[in-house]
Amino acid sequence: MSYKILIILFISIGIFVFSGVGAASAYNFNNNSGLKSTAGGAGYGTSGSETVDSKISLIIKSVLSFLGVIFLILMIYGGFLWMTAAGNEQQIEKAETLLASAVIGLIVVISAYAISYFVINGLGGEALKSTR
Repeated sequence: MSYKILIILFISIGIFVFSGVGAASAYNFNNNSGLKSTAGGAGYGTSGSETVDSKISLIIKSVLSFLGVIFLILMIYGGFLWMTAAGNEQQIEKAETLLASAVIGLIVVISAYAISYFVINGLGGEALKSTR
């Protein structure tokens, strides 16, 4: 029974996440002259070329967002298991283990982010810039 709920939850989140992608592609984002003028006024480059570090940053942010959603799902599922245990010690133990594992996973992810941030800033970002 619990696997069915988990599968339905994953499918629902997938539909929610990917429906925004389809809706965003319907708009024309190529005409962004207002964005370019605002960026130029703020002192940012408007050439549109992306560097390697900006691509790596985007990948890291995307992965961290996905892992945050997974953590939230695990916390909700563990809480649901605990609340519906009705005195069943095995289910309570399973919920506690799941919650503890989710928190340990979150600590590992945050630590990995902190290490990668430290390394990238320690290099000064110079090693990641494009050599054009």
